[in-house]
Amino acid sequence: GGFIMTPALIFMGVPAPVAVATGASQIAATSFSGIMTQTRRKAVDWRMGWLLATGGIVGSASGVWLFERLLRLGQLDLIISLLYLVLLSGVGFLMVQESYALIRGRVTRGVSILRRPARTVAHVLPFRIAFPRSGLFISVIPPLALGFGIGVLSAIMGIGGGFVLIPAMIYLLRMPTNVVVGTSLFQVLIVASLVVILQSAATQTVDLVLAALLMAGGVIGAQFGARVGAGLKNEHIRG
Repeated sequence: GGFIMTPALIFMGVPAPVAVATGASQIAATSFSGIMTQTRRKAVDWRMGWLLATGGIVGSASGVWLFERLLRLGQLDLIISLLYLVLLSGVGFLMVQESYALIRGRVTRGVSILRRPARTVAHVLPFRIAFPRSGLFISVIPPLALGFGIGVLSAIMGIGGGFVLIPAMIYLLRMPTNVVVGTSLFQVLIVASLVVILQSAATQTVDLVLAALLMAGGVIGAQFGARVGAGLKNEHIRG
């Protein structure tokens, strides 16, 4: 929910650096609440999750370093706004395409017939290993790179990265949608927690009172969301 929450906090008058750093704490709390429910349903690919988290840890440290430099230069607000504009527009366009296909009924056995190759770059790169929970045998390079990118974005934009991570896991790694949700929550939990710690140490921009209020609402909301999601089909979740 960071892609909604951080801009909303900024529009409410919270300074951008505080909105970014404090928002990550709510994302971590919400992810922790959600991962408990997904674990009970065995909807988490732990091997993939740890691989994504490894890349995310390195990316988070790099992102906080960049965040601190931009803050000192006085360019942070502009960079955050531009990143939101580009990323939300791009990802939103792709998801609208998918949803439009669903509305028009262009699905076959629950799978959209939008042109998506069965094999992607993850299937042909070296260092391939098996991911039994997802039914995949792919290279470790794309998950590590994806985790790194999400880590950088999380540190700079105050997001969990799910709005980028989930489509990438579905379309790039070809993971089943029902496993993607739980696995992404695990990666987001690790990265968001690390971002809060690093931001507190490097920039002192975490507002503890605001964080507590956001976390209280987020933990409750995550339980409602997990229950609603359990009753939806894969293609409806994507829509």
